[in-house]
Amino acid sequence: MYRDLKVFSGNSNKGLSKEICRHLNIPLSKLDISRFSNDNLFVQVKENVREKDVFVIQSFSRPVSNHILELLITLDAMRSASAKRITAVVPYYSYARSDKKDAPRISIAGRLMADLLKTAGAKRVLTMDLHADSVHGFFSIPVDHLTAIPIICDHFQGRLDISNTVVVATDAGGAKRAGRFAQKMNTSMAIIDKRRISDTDVVQGLVVGDVKGKDAIIFDDEISTGGTLTTSVKTLEKAGVRKIFVGATHPVLSGPAVKNLKDSSIEEIVVTDTVEIPDNKKMEQLNVLSVGPLFAEAIKRIHSGESVGALFS
Repeated sequence: MYRDLKVFSGNSNKGLSKEICRHLNIPLSKLDISRFSNDNLFVQVKENVREKDVFVIQSFSRPVSNHILELLITLDAMRSASAKRITAVVPYYSYARSDKKDAPRISIAGRLMADLLKTAGAKRVLTMDLHADSVHGFFSIPVDHLTAIPIICDHFQGRLDISNTVVVATDAGGAKRAGRFAQKMNTSMAIIDKRRISDTDVVQGLVVGDVKGKDAIIFDDEISTGGTLTTSVKTLEKAGVRKIFVGATHPVLSGPAVKNLKDSSIEEIVVTDTVEIPDNKKMEQLNVLSVGPLFAEAIKRIHSGESVGALFS
């Protein structure tokens, strides 16, 4: 069934790539990525990919620019080696945050990255939980957009009293995303009024919704510095919430995130393995769920021409 399927991995998340291949029951294909003495990247495909259906897995995680360039050069190498179809599998597309021109003389980098992937040779993109749905429209090639919401919901539904649980959006911008999570959980929802001062500082006001005496699940697409999260925790505590849990797809955990989260009263932080978490960023509250089986099923469906959207219907 998978005779013509090849799955390769860049250096961003080898663990997830191996997990995907384990569920596909195929070996991870061989790729040589190294550097010349002048620091230029060198990528060589170590297997025959002529007329093969190729998937290249690479998250836009730290160091982001290195991982993006790795992916672009790898896609180009696959094209030069006459691959039949090349799919860029980007579990975490960090530039989805750059989706609009909200300041003078800046790049809409989310669209630029989409153009670069196509230029490098990608015929299709497979990704998960984009920060802004509008980024989907930046691509002129097909995009399959997965979500980790069902996986995270299943985890919480087995642990919490749903009748006394509320899903919380940290701001109005995340309300649609949190709303989908709340609908899947079959719970009520609340929104925190937030004003962002800088990349790391936010000011919050009222909680819109009934949260007093309830367990709250703060849901977002990613955890970056944890600044918004810790501010949200304090806001919810003042509003009378009983216990606070966090669900997020992408554990970016940049800057002071680990300290911020460790010092908070959050009971549990549930994330996925779209971003590889180094040992020095792991903490007791952190629970990592694998999206490997979901990506494997999506790859299988793309390869065989089946519907990917049916996975969530």
